[in-house]
Amino acid sequence: MSAGLPPRRDHVVAAVATTAEVLAHPELDADMLAPWEHRRLSRIRVPARRDDVVAARLLLRLCASRFTGRAPDAHALIQFCPECGRYEHGRPSLRDSPRTGVSMSHAHGLVAAAAGPGAVGIDVEPSTRRPGPMAVLRRMLPEADLEAAVTSQDPGPELLRAWVRREALLKAGGAGLPLLEWEDPGRGATAAVASAAPVEVRSGMTAPGHR
Repeated sequence: MSAGLPPRRDHVVAAVATTAEVLAHPELDADMLAPWEHRRLSRIRVPARRDDVVAARLLLRLCASRFTGRAPDAHALIQFCPECGRYEHGRPSLRDSPRTGVSMSHAHGLVAAAAGPGAVGIDVEPSTRRPGPMAVLRRMLPEADLEAAVTSQDPGPELLRAWVRREALLKAGGAGLPLLEWEDPGRGATAAVASAAPVEVRSGMTAPGHR
């Protein structure tokens, strides 16, 4: 995402990038994270996974910045789990902009984030990943998606796309929301966004594309 772009308050702003791209972005710094986020990070012992988590949280702030027009460090991220009634985990939101929907994802050197009007969910996976086993997929994925995958010549990519669609919908909290999915060959990523609003994808934080 380049600096100086106007806010897109009628669109979801979504982005997929590598962890390295985000950590090198001139507008972003780990000091933007709140103390509670740093406490969570201190419990992650694998450096590469810790970097992924940092990058996802920073990319979320950058997407929120592009949506609202405010600086990335102006947004305070909170997380709340309604099941246990505790903060610091669960679905993310912006303290200063509670009506803005936000979501983030990270997986093995890839990160994704989205911010927009209303509920939104995003997921990213390496394109080489193959979810399974089938017993788990039968419980988690819609029957129609499974049938389409297993009857295709190469079911692996179909199953992965079905998986990221499911995760995006879960994060958005709404079955039936429109879905946008895409491949990012340069980064080896498969991603999906769930949102009722139009989606503007800024892959690699560069030029936007549209749904």
